[in-house]
Amino acid sequence: MPSPRRPDSGDRATPSTRLARKLGTADAVVIGLGSMIGAGIFAALAPAAGAAGTGLLVALVLAGFLAYCNATSSAALAALYPESGGTYVYGRKRLSPFAGFVAGYGFVVGKLASCAAMALTFGHYAAPAFARPLAILAVAALTAINLRGVVKTARATRAIVAIVLACLALVVLASAFGGTADFARALPEAPLNGYGVLQAAGILFFAFAGYARIATLGEEVADPARTIPRAIPVALGIAFAVYALVAVCALAAVGATSLAASVAPLAAAVEQGRWAALSPVVRMGAAVASLGVLLSLLAGVSRTAFAMASNGDLPRFLASVHPRRRIPHRAELAACALTIIVVAIADVRNAIGFSSFAVLVYYAIANASALTLAAHERRWPRALAGVGLAGCALVAVSLPPQTVLAGVAVLGAGIVIYALRNGRIRSGSDR
Repeated sequence: MPSPRRPDSGDRATPSTRLARKLGTADAVVIGLGSMIGAGIFAALAPAAGAAGTGLLVALVLAGFLAYCNATSSAALAALYPESGGTYVYGRKRLSPFAGFVAGYGFVVGKLASCAAMALTFGHYAAPAFARPLAILAVAALTAINLRGVVKTARATRAIVAIVLACLALVVLASAFGGTADFARALPEAPLNGYGVLQAAGILFFAFAGYARIATLGEEVADPARTIPRAIPVALGIAFAVYALVAVCALAAVGATSLAASVAPLAAAVEQGRWAALSPVVRMGAAVASLGVLLSLLAGVSRTAFAMASNGDLPRFLASVHPRRRIPHRAELAACALTIIVVAIADVRNAIGFSSFAVLVYYAIANASALTLAAHERRWPRALAGVGLAGCALVAVSLPPQTVLAGVAVLGAGIVIYALRNGRIRSGSDR
């Protein structure tokens, strides 16, 4: 992978911020990992295996490369604009207010679906008979942690990531040495279903999108011009290595067909061998992983909502900052309430697909914004942004048709509301 190039503009002073800059590089990496580790392995691996079959690892590589392209664009832009909101801010400043709105709106609705999917995943693994009530309780409890401040969020995420990595290490050991492993099962078999592989890449992209949480927390990162470009690729690289190792071992243990048929694919991989007694530990790890992802997702959604409210693209009361903890507390509470509503009506697999479509639109705008950077502002080759833009479009339209239609409908509704609102504003200003 190409090495990042520093801009020629010299060291930048840390910009002023409405929020508290308390996160260092390690904290930022942990928050990014907390948003990624667990989501793809415990929630997206089964539907991806169903779509790609033996091409699952090919789909994983495609999703990882697309995420890398998007990550380099996001990192370069975040270093220039270290503000809450991520691509919402970049789209507004590099393209147009409309592009920024589409990115922000897509992120908020897509990540609300992700929050619901992770909350429900926790409920289904912890106690399937009480999945929805447990999911609602989890959303409320994690919002309470976020309301205590971003440092508390980072500390809680660090503990969760450590538990999940230990659990996944057990999965790898049990799958590889449980007595049923045949690593030939992990190899792609010709002919591959190209459409299925692209569809699986879109589903698995859901697992990688968590690195955006580092950028959306841009106003809470210390020395953002250095920290963010370092933290995003590091978090993404660690997540990809973990995903690849776990996917290879799970495929070796049971094969793509069994993974696709299971609601708990990693538990199924463990249960096939001599280490079947570890299955409850895997299920516990899945529940904890879901909580880690949910914690970071709620923080990211609230920061984007806060940025949009500050510019009047969402109700301005969401732009309020807590006077002591310096967090967007009203946006946090709004994200909590909306997630609970989605939890009450959502299906996990459909939520993942919808989230992937909306977030791919978000990153398409990030790449389009990165294409406008001048040579001295770029840290990676410009071609990566072009590949990322094309890849986002291709993978988005390759998702299941019902997912694409739902995504287009929801984004279209937001665009209509934006157009009507701006039309009224212009009419008022002409009087």
